[in-house]
Amino acid sequence: MVKEINKLDKVVLEARRNADKRAMGYRERALKLFPWVCGRCARTFDHRTLQLLEVHHKNHNHDDNPSDGSNWELLCTYCHENEHAKIKDSMGRTSGGNMETAATFNPFADLKSRLKNK
Repeated sequence: MVKEINKLDKVVLEARRNADKRAMGYRERALKLFPWVCGRCARTFDHRTLQLLEVHHKNHNHDDNPSDGSNWELLCTYCHENEHAKIKDSMGRTSGGNMETAATFNPFADLKSRLKNK
């Protein structure tokens, strides 16, 4: 059992390293290609605040990294999170992949009758 855990830990660690390496590659290229400005809110960044500027994949495929940067846009952390939240909301899914149920309660359903009785 211990050997299995160690093997799994090694696989996970290697996958994370590869993902970080890939991310650093396209991030560095995107920072060279584009001005350091958020594509949504137009906030500007400098060397001190650059860690708040993130690369967003327009087609949401993190493996699609053309050298011309046509699938990337630079977004601040807040706009990037908002962009992913919009996609998640439009798909009707939560982070666990479960479908959310729509709200059915209507607090004003009997408002007319309540006002009529007064």
